[in-house]
Amino acid sequence: MNFKTVYSLLSNDLKKIEKELEQVLDANSPLLKKSSLHYLQAGGKRIRPIFVLLSAKFGKYNLDKVKNVAVSLELIHMASLIHDDVIDDAETRRGRPTVKAKWDNRIAMYTGDYVLARSLELITSLKNVHAHQILSETMVELSIGEIEQIRDKYDFNQTLTNYFRRIKRKTALLIAASCQLGAIAAEVEPIHQEILYKFGYYAGMAFQITDDILDFTSTDEKLGKPAGSDLLQGNITLPVLFALKDESVRSEIIKVNEYMDLEELKQVIASIKNTDAIDKSVAVSDWYLNKAMNLLKELPDKESKSLLNAVVLFIGRRNF
Repeated sequence: MNFKTVYSLLSNDLKKIEKELEQVLDANSPLLKKSSLHYLQAGGKRIRPIFVLLSAKFGKYNLDKVKNVAVSLELIHMASLIHDDVIDDAETRRGRPTVKAKWDNRIAMYTGDYVLARSLELITSLKNVHAHQILSETMVELSIGEIEQIRDKYDFNQTLTNYFRRIKRKTALLIAASCQLGAIAAEVEPIHQEILYKFGYYAGMAFQITDDILDFTSTDEKLGKPAGSDLLQGNITLPVLFALKDESVRSEIIKVNEYMDLEELKQVIASIKNTDAIDKSVAVSDWYLNKAMNLLKELPDKESKSLLNAVVLFIGRRNF
């Protein structure tokens, strides 16, 4: 089974979620409506809604109860990316102009705030105090992760611990919460809710590490932005941290700054790829993937178990 099969089996539910996303972002303000839908129309894999749906299938699956959770988690993710693009001064995402590039920073910030507010409004349909506590704690950690990313920009002396803590907060915890909240919405057994949370955490760590690898190994067209954009913006990722251990390459990397010529950046990327940094990063991603897949063995034998396995394999093997 592959990821396309997962999409196919969930296609009807995902179409309803897509429609719900459009309706939720249908603002009274014409400008706010355009800016919100602009990002949504760029598409995306809808990884978080997929995790919500598949986790819910271990319990009393009811799309009407689960879809608001799926939409809410995707909106939180969208809001964080809109804000990210302002912080990173990013011009493109997924091959389209960012909200800040099409309008301006102020519109982008208000759009991100609006999308976030709509997500919180939607999640109130889930009448579970514990679920709201999980979501609020996740959002606090996400915000801290964003601040840490700003703090650590162009810090070539940061540790691996800094990096892992940052991606845990920025990416992994939201995916973990997607699994756990989907399970709560479907009244999955508490012990299995915890397993799904841990599974989502490990899958989320692998997802972000893979993204960070692809920033060096993929093409501009596939990325929808210039390769090496993270490094150019000062975001020091796992491949860079490993490459920095090579003194000859380190001297090139530490010269990177936001004004660097793109041809110079391409040379730095080539030097990083000539080290063992990519292979080491893939090995770390594989470690997290294996932890996630081992946790699946502790879940009941339902179709969603094999579907989650397919999603994890996709996460770890996409476009290297």
